[in-house]
Amino acid sequence: MALRNGIYIITGIMASGKSTIAQMLAEQFDKGVHVHGDIFRRMIVKGKIDMTPDYSQDALDQLMLRYSITAKAADMYYKAGFSVVVQDVYLGEYVQPFLKKFESKPIYFITLNPSVEAVIEREKKRNKTGYTTWDVESLHDVLVNENPRIGLWIDSTHMTAEETLSEIIKRAESETRIL
Repeated sequence: MALRNGIYIITGIMASGKSTIAQMLAEQFDKGVHVHGDIFRRMIVKGKIDMTPDYSQDALDQLMLRYSITAKAADMYYKAGFSVVVQDVYLGEYVQPFLKKFESKPIYFITLNPSVEAVIEREKKRNKTGYTTWDVESLHDVLVNENPRIGLWIDSTHMTAEETLSEIIKRAESETRIL
């Protein structure tokens, strides 16, 4: 099955495979773009405030700015004829406000949800460390208990990246479109 053009959003906690899967998914299109939402956080040279379990209003404001820039960039690429794959951590009560920032449709929402144990193992093998202020269990708890049950949820615990991509392609049209 061929994927339809649109904006595909991939979320999950750190080390769930978002970057890998988003890149692979973007490569499936004749004109594909991979927007790393986190890049807009990393662009802040001075004054960056990261989201922590006890985040401040300023941290939330920066997160919402990052989400706005991400949506605008994705919309601009989509309007220019690209299929867009966006990836970042979108959690809890901030998922719906993020989704409302998009002008373009269709939007496909995909949540990667491997087990806590799988994320811990994957984190050990990464070149970067994501878990400095959060622990895997707490972040996973927010994902599972607070994220809206929309789009496609994939338990990729025992799946390779290729198997995860195949599952997304197989189920994309029927289960991921939300807007």
